Amino acid sequence: MSGQETTEASTEKEGAREPKPEANIENIVATVILDHGLDLNLIEARVIDVEYNPDQFPGLIYRMKNPRVTALIFKSGKMVVTGTKSINELVYAVKRILKSLQEHGIEIRGRPKIQIQNIVASANLHVNIDLEKAAFVLPGSMYEPDQFPGLIYRMDKPRVVLLIFSSGKMVITGAKRENEVYEAVERIYRILKENGCTRPQY
Repeated sequence: MSGQETTEASTEKEGAREPKPEANIENIVATVILDHGLDLNLIEARVIDVEYNPDQFPGLIYRMKNPRVTALIFKSGKMVVTGTKSINELVYAVKRILKSLQEHGIEIRGRPKIQIQNIVASANLHVNIDLEKAAFVLPGSMYEPDQFPGLIYRMDKPRVVLLIFSSGKMVITGAKRENEVYEAVERIYRILKENGCTRPQY
């Protein structure tokens, strides 16, 4: 094998080993709306693992261990559910919460309406980022290293906010659907790479 062929094979091998961007959903915040109000005093009296101090906070706090979820329940029939890491897990948690209430004699009527308010995710591009250069490439981005070590970029499509760090790590907030997280990560990686803002990690 010639030296040129050896170099080409080595280059191809290195390219094949180049890690791809990864993203993980860390938390989903959702509201659950029932068609009727709830008696929070009755729930507190019958259900364990709840906290209700109306003088301090108007909602009842319901904690679930598996999956690890917290629900804020209000007398209007509205709930705020946090802690799940997927839409499927969210739906499962809501069903379990409502089933638990029913098993303790709390009437639940109709089908709940679940609305995703925010999906928070972490990501790793597996490359180093030149944030000063990225600040010029990404329109409307904010990078003030004396105040915050990351670059803040509000992406239009999908409509999310990215906190980008020089290590290639990122935090994504504002997504309403799981696929928006992965779409945003792939898009920002492509933009940064095409504009020479990335460096390999050794």
